[in-house]
Amino acid sequence: MVIVALLVIAIDGASKSLALRTLTTDPRRILGTLLQLQLVSNSGAAFGLVGSATIFLSLLAFLAIAAIYLFSRSVTSRAWGIALGFLLGGICGNLIDRVFRAPYLLRGQVIDWIKLPHWPIFNLADTSIVISAVAIAVLLINDVKPRSYHDIS
Repeated sequence: MVIVALLVIAIDGASKSLALRTLTTDPRRILGTLLQLQLVSNSGAAFGLVGSATIFLSLLAFLAIAAIYLFSRSVTSRAWGIALGFLLGGICGNLIDRVFRAPYLLRGQVIDWIKLPHWPIFNLADTSIVISAVAIAVLLINDVKPRSYHDIS
């Protein structure tokens, strides 16, 4: 779980740094209108919702990290560990922006840069959270238990 989370954090951070250096607020077409890159600072949650609640979102992220840590202590399933790693990495990636980007101290703006048609602009941390949600849903549908004795190595 920790390795997956650290990889997500590193890749997300590197991609945001690259976006800040190379992108502008004008969309750059990569695959026509299907995939564009556009620099946006987001003070809200997903889809730009609750923009005035940045401190609340930051505190909620800390609570989610604590909950993931407590839950993961009893997880032995490799699949659950990977899914939780994606979730933890995505939450931490966006929280790092809220802590270390202007206006700082849990009020920083998250860097978003991937634009798809009919969808809000997002980043790799957001993608990681969605991957985790899909993976957890698949695990639950298939009745894969977080504590699986078959996955213990």
